[in-house]
Amino acid sequence: MRAQSRSGSLAMQDLFSEGVISRAAQVLVDGLSDMVLDYTIPENMSIERGWRVEVPLRNRKATGTVLRIVQHTGPTQHPMKPILRTIEDAPVVSPELMDLAEWAAAYYAVPLEQMMRCIVPEPVRREHHEEKTHQLVCLVKKPSDEELNRLGSRAPRQAGVLRYLMASESGREALADVGGTAALSACRALERRGMVRLCREPLHRDPTAKEQYAPTSPLQLNEEQEHALRVILHAQQTGDTRPILLQGVTGSGKTEVYLQAAARVMAEGKGVLILVPEISLTPQTVARFKGRFAQEPGVVAILHSALSDGERFDEWHSIHRGRARIAIGPRSALFAPVRNLGLIIVDEEHDSSYKQENSPRYHGRDLAVLRARMEGASIVLGSATPSLESLHNVRLGKYSLVRLEKRADGQRLPLTRVLDMRSEPKDKRSMGIMSERLRRAIEERLEKQQQVILLLNRRGFARALQCPDCGHVVTCEHCALPLTYHLTENRLVCHICGYRAVAPRVCPECGSKAILLEGCGTQKVEQILMRCFPTARIRRVDADVTARKNALRDILEDFRAHRTDILLGTQMISKGLDFPRVTLVGVLNADLGLCVPDPRAAERTFQLLTQVAGRAGRGEVDGEVIIQTYSPQAAAIQYARRHDTDGFAENELGLRAKFAFPPFSHLSVLTVRSTHEDMASFAAETLHKRLLAALPPEVEISDPMPAPISKAYGQYRFQCVLKSQRARTVSDIVSAEITRLGAGDDITITLDIDAYNFM
Repeated sequence: MRAQSRSGSLAMQDLFSEGVISRAAQVLVDGLSDMVLDYTIPENMSIERGWRVEVPLRNRKATGTVLRIVQHTGPTQHPMKPILRTIEDAPVVSPELMDLAEWAAAYYAVPLEQMMRCIVPEPVRREHHEEKTHQLVCLVKKPSDEELNRLGSRAPRQAGVLRYLMASESGREALADVGGTAALSACRALERRGMVRLCREPLHRDPTAKEQYAPTSPLQLNEEQEHALRVILHAQQTGDTRPILLQGVTGSGKTEVYLQAAARVMAEGKGVLILVPEISLTPQTVARFKGRFAQEPGVVAILHSALSDGERFDEWHSIHRGRARIAIGPRSALFAPVRNLGLIIVDEEHDSSYKQENSPRYHGRDLAVLRARMEGASIVLGSATPSLESLHNVRLGKYSLVRLEKRADGQRLPLTRVLDMRSEPKDKRSMGIMSERLRRAIEERLEKQQQVILLLNRRGFARALQCPDCGHVVTCEHCALPLTYHLTENRLVCHICGYRAVAPRVCPECGSKAILLEGCGTQKVEQILMRCFPTARIRRVDADVTARKNALRDILEDFRAHRTDILLGTQMISKGLDFPRVTLVGVLNADLGLCVPDPRAAERTFQLLTQVAGRAGRGEVDGEVIIQTYSPQAAAIQYARRHDTDGFAENELGLRAKFAFPPFSHLSVLTVRSTHEDMASFAAETLHKRLLAALPPEVEISDPMPAPISKAYGQYRFQCVLKSQRARTVSDIVSAEITRLGAGDDITITLDIDAYNFM
């Protein structure tokens, strides 16, 4: 056997020397679509899967990622070109992340290049975003008092530099701090005398550099928290990758469990990944973790799209090189290159923000579960109102369940009242938007110097501009949607495409001057609050206000410091916020989320109401919640009133099972778009006929119909909804049929697997 092996090895060497077998790399070239090309690997180059390389492409140079190493036998039809160079000194993408990208691309029916753009973000791809450096002045030789005095008499600036460095703990300071360019000549003179040394050092662009985080110590856990921590650590130590659903009521101390679990995992040399549903929740999570790990500067990194390119470049490389061992961010942070990953925490796992609405339409929570399994990490899914998918997986035994049923501070859950607005008298001051009971409750809190949160999940001033004479509604030129009036801009705004128009003074259809603003949004409620409570300090939180960088952080900080009395906002104020002085939460229109064509409408409404109710009563005073609704009998509202997550889940899962809706099936949405309505309709009909013939009988597909929002961004939209037991079946067959159809340039076809948006 040994002789045969040697002879086989010699034969292989002969083949290589004759050029019959060559080692090559399959490279996914950066671009808008999948372009996988083979390139030979030069003999002096060491390359493995996941390396970033530069390759020749026609008459230019391109960059790409090595998907796999292959062996080519025999001559090829076209001679392969060699890889020009490697961009990094090591693989940029780990094998596990490569596997994750390939799996996600196949499951969600998107090009692999789109998933790779999630894993290797654009600032990392662009080489000109190299590390920024700054000049340092380092003390080499400490002068005696006599030397320093002599130097001070003839070269006071040089003496000043030495005194500054001697006062520094490290003896090394940035040139900018020593005196900048004005002190440069003095530093060079001292360097020639061998007393200091000038050098350059990488400067980390830290997005939180201006923030101050007070160090914190671990808190004493109660019995339920101790049990949860033991379960997480046991899973981590035994390599159990089965997801742990941490179901804890609002204020139950889930974050403290996360912090202590992360500390234990890091003590074993492993990394931690923390996912939050929205960018707006990142600052407070970062503050908690940076405060707890204040003794290890740089150990916590942030990744999200609101960072500058330079900040994103530095934070990504800090994680990739192992300096930062905790990565925090929204769904895009799922792909952070955390080394030796030991724990993934998905906070507010129920939140629909984890589902991306544009391509690639992946679900961050679901891919986090898959990544944990691939990397042998433990994963915790935390929520006060878990998704029905997660609760169903607990029933099936796929997930384990840990409960936190008491608030960590011993306080009771807030008392929740449901007000039927149909029977409420109309108050002229509040224009029927705020009930008399809610108005009095706010007055009482203001008198006691307590704080109030009000939720209205609709921004703008008025939802539509309508003529009462002819019924005409002013709509967007590009979308089949009424324009919303924004008082601050004095413009009508489309909340889909952003189109803006001047509000007409007369009806464009009939010329009537009686045209009226209908409905209300946060801007209108803000005006009403200022009229009803003239001495109160009121702040509004919605997408219009928080567009400026750090605006939301500043508003919440003012509220925390009690520089604000009433915080009015959309759903972004409903989750994850902890303000001890808040004793009243008011929901101005709980029906908004129920009136949409979406199988998850009741679930989302229940979660929103329960989450915002949980902002009340987190301090020493009991909280109260007032929910205003025109549908008080709705199950979602009644279960939210009782904080009854289990009851709601039991009821809703029973309804879902009858109609085979998720989690008992996978729903996918196929959308055909075109600037020409007839073309979109014809393409949808044609594709539908082909799919009826290609799909197996167990896959249900609806007839093509105009989407609920039939036109958006100037394109007409037609949809089919597919229901299946296996999403991968739909992915494979539908994507193949879309390719065979060969739609024209004016037609766009998208497939959303496990859809969350049916509009």
